[in-house]
Amino acid sequence: MWREQPESYFKTLQDRISSAVEELDGTRFREDSWSREGGGGGRTRILENGNVFEKAGVNFSSVHGNLPAEFAAKIPMGSGTGFFATGVSLVFHAQNPMVPAVHANFRYLEKGDTSWFGGGMDLTPCYPYAEDASHFHRTLRAACDRHDPEFYPRFKKWCDEYFTLKHRGEMRGVGGVFFDYLKDDREKTFAFVRSAGEAFLDAYLPIARRRMNEPFGERERQYQLYRRGRYVEFNLLYDRGTIFGLETRGRTESILMSLPPLVRWVYDFKPEPGSVEEKALPFFQPGDWA
Repeated sequence: MWREQPESYFKTLQDRISSAVEELDGTRFREDSWSREGGGGGRTRILENGNVFEKAGVNFSSVHGNLPAEFAAKIPMGSGTGFFATGVSLVFHAQNPMVPAVHANFRYLEKGDTSWFGGGMDLTPCYPYAEDASHFHRTLRAACDRHDPEFYPRFKKWCDEYFTLKHRGEMRGVGGVFFDYLKDDREKTFAFVRSAGEAFLDAYLPIARRRMNEPFGERERQYQLYRRGRYVEFNLLYDRGTIFGLETRGRTESILMSLPPLVRWVYDFKPEPGSVEEKALPFFQPGDWA
């Protein structure tokens, strides 16, 4: 079946990214294989308290069955409740506040007689390094331009809008690219998704290497935990992958692996005037990073 092609690719991508992270961190992932009640399963890989990453997760899943009718009706494509979904998702939270968190997800779905791809990646720094945001976005633009010069501006705008916390009036980070419901010309779309997947390590690892030994103190650590609150708010309120996983009765531990291990909320936090933290605020609005 055609669905075996993206399923196989996503398994391979999980392996490639896991190996690169283990090499950088010097710590091995723990792997849990799981089965979903109703059909399918996956492989969850978690690294905790490493040398670079406080928590890193790289998940692969391939699940099928029937969606709850109420939830199926909310998906704007396909008919009925029968579905198949496979993909890889990852989230990294670093020890050092100068190393940005990062998220990526690439997926293929079928519902009824309709199939499509979705995914993307975004960067969530605590501290404002314009060169890091530019590197990340330029790498993604190059991957997009190999397929269609309209992809990057279109998917970058989509990402800016998707990763905005509406109740805060700010983005959770500096964005990246986001796309969903891509169904025209399946082979060409799959080729683009592979290019985006291959671009992840080139987009993120140079930033992590550049920042992982930067000095920091308790002030920076506490600000990192505060900014992580934005990450948690988005994932629990808006994230499509989290909602889909919970609605389809996926493995809860794997779905919520994206959450950071430590986080704090401060009532009505105001950064000190003139501080680096205050200067970071404009970074959490859409910017022309590429």
